[in-house]
Amino acid sequence: MRLKKMTKLTALLLSGAMGLSAASASAGTPLRDVPEIDRPMFSVAMAIEISDRCDTINARTLKGLAFLNSLRVKAKDMGYSDAEIKAYVKSDEEKSRMRAIGAEYMRSKGLDPETNEDLCKLGQMEMAANSQIGAFLR
Repeated sequence: MRLKKMTKLTALLLSGAMGLSAASASAGTPLRDVPEIDRPMFSVAMAIEISDRCDTINARTLKGLAFLNSLRVKAKDMGYSDAEIKAYVKSDEEKSRMRAIGAEYMRSKGLDPETNEDLCKLGQMEMAANSQIGAFLR
C-alpha cells in the first residue's frame, strides 16, 4: 500500500511543529513499540491510503493534522526527542511495516489489499463502525 501522502503530510507536520532539537532525552523504547503512538499512526496511515485510492472517500485533513500533532505532543511528553519522532515518521522500515500491517488488516476483513474497490469497502466499513480509521474519512 502507498503511504506517500501520509509520510509527506506527517513529516511536514512534525518537522514544522518540532523545531528539530536533537538535545531532548530519549525514552529508550522505539516508538514502533509504544502502542499509544504506533496504533493511532496506523489508523492515520490507513485513512490516508483509503482516501488516496478511493475516489468516493475523502480524508478529513484538518482532523488528521490535529490528531498527528497530539501524537507528537504525547511522544514528546513521554521523553522522545524531535529527532526520534522524525526518524520514526520518515523510516522506510516503518513505512514497510505499516504497509504489511494494513494488508494483513484488510485480509482479516476478507478484503484484497491490492484492489481499490476493496479499499473503498474498507473505508465504508470503518466509517459505519465509527472506528478511529473511519473518523478520519468522509
